[in-house]
Amino acid sequence: QVQLVESGGGVVQPGGSLRLSCAASKNRFSFQFMGWYRQAPGKQRELVAHVRSDGSTNYADSVKGRFALSRDNAKNTVDLQMNSLKREDTAVYYCKVEYLGLEFWGQGTQVTVSS
Repeated sequence: QVQLVESGGGVVQPGGSLRLSCAASKNRFSFQFMGWYRQAPGKQRELVAHVRSDGSTNYADSVKGRFALSRDNAKNTVDLQMNSLKREDTAVYYCKVEYLGLEFWGQGTQVTVSS
């Protein structure tokens, strides 16, 4: 079992920045996959960015150049730095990891981009 705790959501103006953090209860080196998803009202959940165990990363086209993943080995966290935020980035953001073939999700954190 893996527990994930997300933090860092909030309200920000367009063009602003937020940093989301996902803290895992297990050492991240055990994970095959760590990533962030988001779900806007009335839309399907979509992948935002992820990093695999081999270190490869992938970003949705809509966030490339604006969002960046980072890892803190000591804290077992994977963070999502979000810059140049747009209204269409408004969503609930979820952290997900894959561990021993199973998926584990965080509870979600709300990001609202509004003036």
